[in-house]
Amino acid sequence: MDLFDKFKIWVLLVCLISQLCHGFYLPGSYPHKHGIGDALSVKVNSLTSIETEIPYSYYSMPFCKPQEGVKDSAENLGELLMGDRIENSPYRFKMHTNETDIFLCKSSPPLSADEFKTLKKRIDEMYQVNLILDNLPAIRYTQKETYLLRWTGYPLGAKVQDAYYVFNHLKFTVLVHKYEETNVARVMGTGDAAEMIPTVGSPVSDIPGYMVVGFEVIPCSVRHNAESVKNLKMYGKYPNVITCDPGAVGMAVEEGDSVAFTYEVSFVESDIKWPSRWDAYLKMEGAKVHWFSILNSLMVITFLAGIVFVILLRTVRRDLTRYEELDKEAQAQMNEELSGWKLVVADVFRAPTNASLLCVMVGDGVQILGMAVVTILFAALGFMSPASRGTLVTGMLFSYMILGIAAGYVAVRLWRTIGCGEKTGWASVSWKAACFFPGIAFLILTTLNFLLWGSRSTGAIPFSLFVILILLWFCISVPLTMVGGYFGAKAPHIEYPVRTNQIPRDIPAQKYPSWLLVLGAGTLPFGTLFIELFFIMSSIWMGRVYYVFGFLFIVLILLVVVCAEVSLVLTYMHLCVEDWKWWWKSFFASGSVAIYIFLYSVNYLVFDLKSLSGPVSATLYLGYSLFMVLAIMLATGTVGFLSSFWFVHYLFSSVKLD
Repeated sequence: MDLFDKFKIWVLLVCLISQLCHGFYLPGSYPHKHGIGDALSVKVNSLTSIETEIPYSYYSMPFCKPQEGVKDSAENLGELLMGDRIENSPYRFKMHTNETDIFLCKSSPPLSADEFKTLKKRIDEMYQVNLILDNLPAIRYTQKETYLLRWTGYPLGAKVQDAYYVFNHLKFTVLVHKYEETNVARVMGTGDAAEMIPTVGSPVSDIPGYMVVGFEVIPCSVRHNAESVKNLKMYGKYPNVITCDPGAVGMAVEEGDSVAFTYEVSFVESDIKWPSRWDAYLKMEGAKVHWFSILNSLMVITFLAGIVFVILLRTVRRDLTRYEELDKEAQAQMNEELSGWKLVVADVFRAPTNASLLCVMVGDGVQILGMAVVTILFAALGFMSPASRGTLVTGMLFSYMILGIAAGYVAVRLWRTIGCGEKTGWASVSWKAACFFPGIAFLILTTLNFLLWGSRSTGAIPFSLFVILILLWFCISVPLTMVGGYFGAKAPHIEYPVRTNQIPRDIPAQKYPSWLLVLGAGTLPFGTLFIELFFIMSSIWMGRVYYVFGFLFIVLILLVVVCAEVSLVLTYMHLCVEDWKWWWKSFFASGSVAIYIFLYSVNYLVFDLKSLSGPVSATLYLGYSLFMVLAIMLATGTVGFLSSFWFVHYLFSSVKLD
């Protein structure tokens, strides 16, 4: 084969790859072609509220049910864990066909005392109805002074002067864009992907088609004539023209009333292209403040971290250089007058108390940190977009399980290093690493799940899912952790550069408690993420869509750097005052950032979630916050410990002290 033939092959490969890339869509994000008159089905999700954070099933309210019966849609693991309950609905559209005054149903039997009481409670708690069309949540626009506010879903009803009104007429607007034929060589789909996608070389269809690029809803409260709907069937034409005025309410409900539901739909051709159809959901208010705050935080923390790093290098390097420049006689004389960190040379690598627990926590911290890096990186690349609900949680769960092999390896190798090469007990350490954090998480989630079960919420994890999670834990995560521990036991342990005396050296009395300095060290890492933390908390508890994963990845990297340097500096300070018990202090120096995050969570509950009602809601919030804080403590503490271990090993291997 000559050079020209090789060149032709390379050109052919490049052309083929370009065709593949041209037709590639991220999971769940490829366009669906709908011809004029094709049926469009609206789905419903759980009722949600920022007042309680407890989701409920859509059909727990007296809504109309589809003729074919209520059916659950295929949901992934992440959606189930997030409390989503996606079901079919009675709303039916025809592509590019406007319809008005469509009668849906009349609630039958009339509202009982319990149903009316529940309906009033849900309205008081500001529950939102969430609808989905072609994987797009229904969005609602409201005008507030000069601002146009965006909301997903619409309120169940409203309370006006002690009377309760239900929104029983929906005005839908479906934004469509003309379908653009695309060469698609390979598609990665989801459960909703039942349509056929054209492949490379397929002929261009002459039949016009459209893609759904927007789904808007305007809820109205309309009083219907009881006689007019008496003989109407589902999808029948309402005899009178229905006027939808979102600024007025007309359908007041009382015990024993029957509520009639109607809707209308209009299709509007839009310039919005398929890749941009999620832009309306991602336009968070105050975006400029968000970007400016993140940039300002990055600049300030980078500057402070640089100063800390320079001071540290100059201090340590000066001590080592001064020592190494002396001749042997002067070194011998200096050894008699040693002070500071040089005095603890025979104790600095003395095994810490509860060494097994430290190894387990460091191993779990490596696993959690790795999970965070992998998940945020994939989300930043667009593989976990909002179009694929639940993929973020699913990705986190599976990456955590796979990284169990890293947890076992690090925990056992650290255990062998502390034990100076002793292999005995590695299986026990691996087992503890596989069960420590998941066990605590399982305990917290089970307790919270009982509260959700008692509230009959869709947020409660079904028993079958509990069984699946336990099987994933013991059939995937635990074996991988044990495999990692096996490799950690086979790997050579890290040799200490100095010997350890049998009798420990007394630690001089300190002027101030060392743990006070350790706990205060968490303020600097907290400063790197507290602004980003506000947006993350808002997305979790306020129902907003979080999308700036690129910035989050940068903040994560910066947090790792700051945690490493803060722990490193505190370790050096403790060694300088002859405190050789640095192991746990280095872990909690950076891990103490979790304390400030938990305090911030309490502050967010008190001042930003002031309307959070009921002890169950507050308990759920604090329980999930505790779970998040524990994971952050393990991850940041691990970064601090490993950096301090490297620093101490480097410091005492750079100079020979007898």
